[in-house]
Amino acid sequence: MQYLNYIIIALFIIFIIKRFLPIKGVTNISTAELNSILNDKNKQFVDVRTPGEFKGNHIKGFKNIPLHQLAQKAEKELSKDKEVVVICQSGMRSQKASSQLKNLGYKVTNVRGGMSAWH
Repeated sequence: MQYLNYIIIALFIIFIIKRFLPIKGVTNISTAELNSILNDKNKQFVDVRTPGEFKGNHIKGFKNIPLHQLAQKAEKELSKDKEVVVICQSGMRSQKASSQLKNLGYKVTNVRGGMSAWH
């Protein structure tokens, strides 16, 4: 029975570590790097926060597609020919969104720190 406890603890630790590791095939950039690419016409910019968060404060040029709608809307609203740059409030939802988009075949860049790091 004690081995079962160790297995559960190990699985929990692995789960936590995987949540914070970068996603394979997804580029991560800082908000300073984001600032330098905002006018790049070969990129599409997506904010995965809720509409209320987006309305309160957003970066010009970003399209709001909330995380819970991303899988359904991606095919219609995003081009696979252009890289997708994803942001959220802290970087957690955008990391999840980046994983979803990568699995759908998009080239993805995640903004570390999200809007909280944007000045």
